[in-house]
Amino acid sequence: MRALRILLIVVVILGGLFVIADRVAVNFAEGEAADRLKTTENLSATPDVSIKGFPFLTQVVGGSLDDIEVGITNYEAAAGNGAEKIRIDDLRADMRGVEFSGDYSSATATSATGTATIAYDELLKTAKSEPTQVAPGVTANVVGLSDGGNGKIKVTVEATVLGTKLPEPVSVLSSVTVTDGTVRVKADGLPKFGGVEIAESRVRAITDFQQKIDGLPGGIELDKVQAAPNGVEITVKGSNVRLAG
Repeated sequence: MRALRILLIVVVILGGLFVIADRVAVNFAEGEAADRLKTTENLSATPDVSIKGFPFLTQVVGGSLDDIEVGITNYEAAAGNGAEKIRIDDLRADMRGVEFSGDYSSATATSATGTATIAYDELLKTAKSEPTQVAPGVTANVVGLSDGGNGKIKVTVEATVLGTKLPEPVSVLSSVTVTDGTVRVKADGLPKFGGVEIAESRVRAITDFQQKIDGLPGGIELDKVQAAPNGVEITVKGSNVRLAG
């Protein structure tokens, strides 16, 4: 019995040491991966990297990690014209089946899914915020975007008719969709500007707009979009996503 107790004690001690070693190793790997990702994506701040699954060391031996979660607080994505940038807030991605090199210099995920938000004030930069003529004597411009409820964006437009600004801005509910990496906002109906008849194409030149978003981390792409209280919520997905290298 005494020998059995000693054996059990040794097993418990060794098990505890293994857990400690495993957690030290995973913390080191998370730091290395975060630094590599920061360099690869030219980020201003170090991202959050969390390696899931236990034990970590047995995954390392196999050369593949089951699940890695990546968080980037603010990501400056290309806006499609090569010069402009659009801020993506709170980008969270779940990377599956991550294969990596021994020194963590390269890592690629078999698949990835995630979420992020484009704030309304950021998307507003895309809309025509400067007064534009929509008819003789009538100018209009978008002055605000907000949550319209039920997955719609409320687009607020200010208009001036014959030199007089309308006392109240007009608003219209719009649908938001994504196609080939481009976020599109299209009015469900057309606002009226002081009773003046204006061609639909001229009105939509103000109310409708789109924003191309390129260069998300690792080659992930926009999948779905929906209006929400704090901005447009987006989901992203990708395959063979490069985390580093």
